[in-house]
Amino acid sequence: MDNLINKLADSQKQFLNLARISIFIVMAWIGGLKAFPYEAEGIVAFVANSPVMSFFYTQEAPAYQEYKNPEGKTVQKNIDWHHQNGTYLYSYALGTVIILIGLLTLSGIWSAKAGLLGGLLTFGMSLVTLSFLITTPEVYVPNLGGDFPTPHHGFPYLSGAGRLVLKDVIMLAAGLICAADCAGRIKRARSAAVIKNRDARTYIEVHN
Repeated sequence: MDNLINKLADSQKQFLNLARISIFIVMAWIGGLKAFPYEAEGIVAFVANSPVMSFFYTQEAPAYQEYKNPEGKTVQKNIDWHHQNGTYLYSYALGTVIILIGLLTLSGIWSAKAGLLGGLLTFGMSLVTLSFLITTPEVYVPNLGGDFPTPHHGFPYLSGAGRLVLKDVIMLAAGLICAADCAGRIKRARSAAVIKNRDARTYIEVHN
């Protein structure tokens, strides 16, 4: 047990880099999928209901509810509507941004400044995603009513979409941890530079 504790304690740097790699994998994979119609259509409910993102679309919520394509199936009139809505164009841009954030976070392995920016952007993006728990009706189980009303609906009963969103709590924390590590490296580098400059001035003064 002592060996395990010592090994884990000595591996913190490697685990931080593993966190950066993990964030990059998620960002690159999810960002890359934004280039495909089914993924672009899948985020419409989140974007359309968000007060800080809905302006990217031409149609207001809840119009999108009439034009949903089940995953693996396409209906031409729905595709046409999404083209008019700006669904695909926005998704391409969002995917590019997500991949760039992932690359910045990953680069924290080598560059503290780039990694700091990537970690903070990961944190910020996760905050926006988590805000969907407040703004998007689809993140909670709906009350279907009728003869067999849903016994558990609304808050706190998360739907599949809601459970997916909630996982960003982990991304939020991981982004902050990576950013904090980079900030510490920058701080130590600056302190070392100050000491080096001070020692250089002292050397010059002594030898003059």
